[in-house]
Formats: sequence, structure tokens, C-alpha cells
Amino acid sequence: MNAASLDKIIIFILRIFVGWTFLYAGTWQIWEHYSAAGFLGHVVTFHNFFAVFAMPAALPFTDFMMKWGHLLIGLSLVSGLLVRVSGPFGVLLMVTYYFAHMQWPFIENHLSFLVDFHLVYATVLVYLIAHNAGHVWGFDGLLEHLHPIERHPTLRPLVG
Repeated sequence: MNAASLDKIIIFILRIFVGWTFLYAGTWQIWEHYSAAGFLGHVVTFHNFFAVFAMPAALPFTDFMMKWGHLLIGLSLVSGLLVRVSGPFGVLLMVTYYFAHMQWPFIENHLSFLVDFHLVYATVLVYLIAHNAGHVWGFDGLLEHLHPIERHPTLRPLVG
């Protein structure tokens, strides 16, 4: 096995694993009618900022965006479709969770000093975006060669 093949396999596995994490989270949140109110109520760092999203007027929107955001990011990553679009939203979500759990210098608990899994996921997502992960056995590679994408170059950044 050469290095290029190994790189493709690793990119594919990372895309599927991180995608599955988002997909499962979104599916579970939708099925269980999960609300972000509990999570937002326990935010320590930047509490005033996060409290805005827990206000009664904003909470339905926050819940909708959280649930469906997880689900759509997961579907995008697992299928390899529009990874360059969903990836930055996944990074934003992971960085947001990172800061929400922070009790400086610990993240969430005493076992996570400065770094936790949210930063690891965010870094993996940046790697996947930078390496066109949707082209590695995903739909982005197929869509790039379709007539509408070739006819309209402004659409090309979405898939490649």
C-alpha cells in the first residue's frame, strides 16, 4: 500500500467517524425532543453570551438549529456531499461547545486540561476540508463533473 492510498483511507475513515458522531447526535436529539436549555443553563464561561440563546424567545430557534445542524453536518460528512459547506459549521459548533464547557484551564472536568475532544473534532474537520474529503469516495467528487457544476463555475467551490 502506498502513502496516497493510505491517506485516502484515513481521510475516508475520519470523515465517516466524525460524520457518524454528528449524525447520531442529531438523530438522537430529534427523536428524544432534546432541548438545549439544560446545556445552556450550565454554561460557565461566557455565560452572558450563551444565556441569549436560552431565552424563551430564542430557545425554539436554538433547539432547531442545534438538532438539524448536527443531523445535516453528519449527513454531509457521511455521504461526502458538500463537505466544504458543512465543515465550517461543524468547526463553529465544536469551538462553541469547547468554550461553553470551559472552566479555565480545565475543559468540562479535571481530566481535560486546555484541550478536549471538541478541539480534536474541530481540527479533524479542518483537515477534512483542506484535503477535499468529499472527493474521497464521496459525492463531491461525482458532482464536480456534472454539467451544471461545469457550466456554472461559481458552484465549483461548493463541491471542490
